[in-house]
Amino acid sequence: MGEHTLPGPVNIGNPNEQTIQEFAQEIKRITSSSSEIVFQPLPTADDPKQRKPDITKAKQLLGWEPRVSLEDGLKQTIAYFQGKLAEAGKTS
Repeated sequence: MGEHTLPGPVNIGNPNEQTIQEFAQEIKRITSSSSEIVFQPLPTADDPKQRKPDITKAKQLLGWEPRVSLEDGLKQTIAYFQGKLAEAGKTS
């Protein structure tokens, strides 16, 4: 693979902006959880309140864009951690 020179940082992420509350609600839905969503203050005063990456450079320079939907990505992540918990339960 050849070496590439990029003109600075390239954002990688999903450009569809969602709140943490929306993520939590989606995780509860997928897992059928009855957990309560608890609101806490931001960790620091300068913590970003919005995170929406501009992936234009990633598309143009790397030919990259997200291919996994939020729901599918959450399902895969949840399954991974459920497997890890099951493994940990077997060794206890």
